[in-house]
Amino acid sequence: MDIVRNRAGIDWYAEIESDNFVPTAAGLASSASAYAALAAACNQALDLQLSDKDLSRLARIGSGSASRSIYGGFAEWEKGYNDETSYAVPLESNHFEDDLAMIFVVINQHSKKVPSRYGMSLTRNTSRFYQYWLDHIDEDLAEAKAAIQDKDFKRLGEVIEENGLRMHATNLGSTPPFTYLVQESYDVMALVHECREAGYPCYFTMDAGPNVKILVEKKNKQQIIDKLLTQFDNNQIIDSDIIATGIEIIE
Repeated sequence: MDIVRNRAGIDWYAEIESDNFVPTAAGLASSASAYAALAAACNQALDLQLSDKDLSRLARIGSGSASRSIYGGFAEWEKGYNDETSYAVPLESNHFEDDLAMIFVVINQHSKKVPSRYGMSLTRNTSRFYQYWLDHIDEDLAEAKAAIQDKDFKRLGEVIEENGLRMHATNLGSTPPFTYLVQESYDVMALVHECREAGYPCYFTMDAGPNVKILVEKKNKQQIIDKLLTQFDNNQIIDSDIIATGIEIIE
């Protein structure tokens, strides 16, 4: 808020009311949506007339993932080397996102025991597997972008699944070791493999939390949900299309 106050040349304070439609601090990117919304609300309220690039930079200060949430569809966060160069850009996908959906399996709605910021710092400073993960980032990113361009669902799914597993392996290599995953997380992974074997391609990924996200093709979404319902309650499953439009001001 100090940043936008300085930019607008004011000393006003604001009352901020934020509602998330997913659990907070549970590995479901609640901070990404919240800080993207806050950046857009400040821009609107103070008539800052920020470009999407500058909105992305502003949102990033609150949460790195929020930099991508300014845009719809697929977006890439440019790591950059300072505030001016670290922001997200939308990726051309030829409407690939129109064919896709995400399924969220909410295993635990409570805040995680190891906060993201602490977990990332511990992993970066102590994990013997951290550098190996970094060494594959550029390769994975190039592969994912190529898969999006080619509308290659299998290729995209495989790279995000492998990258996510490598990230969680870095946590186990930390001192002391820790993990965000629980038995139910592995149960979801097993169900995803069963769906693939049954002819319904889908791929999992997890952020810093036990909850699992599954990338699916819309045409197979219901069959995969039906499979998940054999082990999980209906209120644990959230499905969502991948929206092509960016952040919106609704009032």
